Amino acid sequence: MRIRLLPTSALLALLIPACWAPGPAPQPKPVELDTSKLPAKPKPAPWQSPATRRDDNIVDDYHGTQVADPYRWLEDQDGAEVATWVATQNAATRSFLDASPARDQIRARLQELWNFARFDAPERAGNRWFWSKNNGLQNQSVLYTADAPDGEGRVLLDPNTLSTDGTVALAGVAVDEHGKHLAYATSASGSDWREWHVLDIASGTVLLDTLRWSKFAGAAWTHDGKGFFYQRYPAPKEGETFQQQNLNPQYCYHAIGTNQDADKVVYERPDQPDWGFQGEVTEDGRFLLIGISKGTDRRNRVAYVDLAAGFSVQPLLMEFDASYDLVGSDGDVFFFRTDSGAPKGKIVGIDRKSPARESWHTLVPEQKEALVNVRRVGKHFVATYLVDASSKIRLFAADGTDMGQIPLPGIGTVGAMTGRDSDSATYFAFTTFTQPSTIYRYDFAAKQTTVFRKPNFSRTDEDLVTERVFLQSKDTTRLCMFLVHKKDVTLDGKSPCYLYGYGGFNQPMTPSFSVSRLVFIERGGIYAQAVLRGGGEYGEDWHQAGMLGKKQNVFDDFLSCADYLVRNGYTARELLAIGGGSNGGLLVGAVLTQHPEKFGAAIPEVGVMDMLRYHQFTIGWAWASEYGRSDNKEAFGWLYRYSPLHNIKPGTNYPPTMVMTGDHDDRVLPGHSYKFAATLQAAQDGPSPILLRIATKAGHGSGKPVSAQMDEAADRWAFLDTVLAKPPN
Repeated sequence: MRIRLLPTSALLALLIPACWAPGPAPQPKPVELDTSKLPAKPKPAPWQSPATRRDDNIVDDYHGTQVADPYRWLEDQDGAEVATWVATQNAATRSFLDASPARDQIRARLQELWNFARFDAPERAGNRWFWSKNNGLQNQSVLYTADAPDGEGRVLLDPNTLSTDGTVALAGVAVDEHGKHLAYATSASGSDWREWHVLDIASGTVLLDTLRWSKFAGAAWTHDGKGFFYQRYPAPKEGETFQQQNLNPQYCYHAIGTNQDADKVVYERPDQPDWGFQGEVTEDGRFLLIGISKGTDRRNRVAYVDLAAGFSVQPLLMEFDASYDLVGSDGDVFFFRTDSGAPKGKIVGIDRKSPARESWHTLVPEQKEALVNVRRVGKHFVATYLVDASSKIRLFAADGTDMGQIPLPGIGTVGAMTGRDSDSATYFAFTTFTQPSTIYRYDFAAKQTTVFRKPNFSRTDEDLVTERVFLQSKDTTRLCMFLVHKKDVTLDGKSPCYLYGYGGFNQPMTPSFSVSRLVFIERGGIYAQAVLRGGGEYGEDWHQAGMLGKKQNVFDDFLSCADYLVRNGYTARELLAIGGGSNGGLLVGAVLTQHPEKFGAAIPEVGVMDMLRYHQFTIGWAWASEYGRSDNKEAFGWLYRYSPLHNIKPGTNYPPTMVMTGDHDDRVLPGHSYKFAATLQAAQDGPSPILLRIATKAGHGSGKPVSAQMDEAADRWAFLDTVLAKPPN
């Protein structure tokens, strides 16, 4: 098993032209809705939110604009007063959610559907094969190993034994070239901090090696199996685990059996404290490639180390001009997926001895679809493209000759793809909105795809339908959106709908399977997933159209999707709920404060809500390439116009809102959600509840135990069941 060399930005981001060029898009005939026929909803008594102390003395000057921050004290993650406030907010939220007569039923159905075995694609190291498996309700998936990919396997590492409540997760694994040692990273309570350990695979013995303060990068073994490379940060000062800005990392080599203090620093740039590093050793073991990134900017540099000559770092691609994702190598030639001169991506070969741009060899030129992933397996390039946010696999020979497509069974997403240059087959996962990941095997010689492992999921999808619709945004940009619902849904505007979006960091929103969403759909709901500018569905131009000063395009796209759903009878305004997490939480907060009248409910999760101060906490500074920073006058102007926290208007009737976060989120500080919820509660001039749900021993989402995921989903749907004008049947 090996770690792919990705720009560090892909690890920091916040768990199109053929399709995006402006122009008319076909519009379904509008459905005239008679909202007077919606079921009458009893007028509720006004919800009384817990009181929150204000400090009106805190006012900042941003380029001549005075901005108050009365709830700044809620940024004190470990403060005693904040802990008391959190407990009070959680108690109020629980009293509301636990009163829902549907919650227990929803929770029981979630557990029933969640209880099925699921697998990852197998991957080989030496003569051993490795994969993860969850028997159904295990809080964390378990790592298995066997001598063959289809073997029964034995448990190699079970993270469920590392904690009593399932809050310690595997955050990274890397097996050495001969399959003798496993480097594995654990993460506690959803934290981004990783602690690396080493396990002897044959005996199952955990060695004494312990490496702390690692984040945002994997491990890469030398082929002699004596050690591996990893990234570490300076240890936080006491009490600053959550507040510390993550700067000045070092890329190090750890020799097995030694203390971390003895690790050799291979590469560091104290003159560039915001650079981060991610490494991969080529399959032949000759070179270490180091990806160098600046925050979440997709553009990265690449250096290399000739491992036969020591640890001397040599430049290869040393301009932040494009993204470069290592695909593989052949001798002195490195293969990259890049968007240099190709916004939708291409595959190039670069000889380390003559790396000048004019010497590059384009193997697979830019296509009309976005190239999102490439794996070199069996001397082939196996490339995944997106067609209107759905996956397509194309196969290319070593010289770039197009060998056609690998057929896929419909609208869905290709997940992890495994295999080595010496293998005769590749394994990959494919999932849809309505069926969990099936693992497929493609044989290069036979040119045949077979089902390798299919989960025994208890529910068929014969009564469900997935639609992909097209519409126009405010500026006539063509958008697409996925809709998943029962086949017998009538477009009369009487169905509750949950509209979800992200729109940022070049991250594509493609079909994915969710037991949680299926339960909402089973109960009569419609799930809508918006494809928004700022994402990676249509290439870099599409991404740039939704970042920095153009971020409002993302919000306009989302609002256009909401209007489409109402206009075409899928739902009514009173029945439309919106949701999103992280950058998607920012999205929900922004559209909620801009147009509260358009929604029946809102659920922003782990969102970036204070756009003026986000860069001052943990890894927040890394998002400046996407958002801009308030210490720049021009950027302050656009940030202040949409920052969710700063656009809450006192005396407004806001729809029911449940703000969700985790008390150990060290990526997006919980203070964002705390301040947003407190401000919204104080501004509310209507009867609807403004709740704050704070998960304990939870972070940004990664590594969350299955039991916690079910509890969270039950609360989400119980909230909507209670507050929407017409809850699911």
